[in-house]
Amino acid sequence: MKDATTTAEVRPHGLTLENRARAVLTGVSDVDLFSEQTIVAATSGGTITVTGQGLHVESLNLEDGRLVATGKVDSIIYDERQPKKGALRRILR
Repeated sequence: MKDATTTAEVRPHGLTLENRARAVLTGVSDVDLFSEQTIVAATSGGTITVTGQGLHVESLNLEDGRLVATGKVDSIIYDERQPKKGALRRILR
């Protein structure tokens, strides 16, 4: 029997930022946190933290691994450590 944690699909990820007002993240496997100031998403390249003002998750599709956020983006930070399973993932199950 295969272990689900070792057979998880590893997707390439990408980030597109348009005029600091719209961020498109691909390869998203989970979202740990989102608020008007912070979005934390897990990708195969590590955790991406987007901070800003008036952030809004416009769309999220974990099957496709795509997250679109709007608002004023102040910073984007990569952390190679993977987060614990997110509360959003537990709620949506």
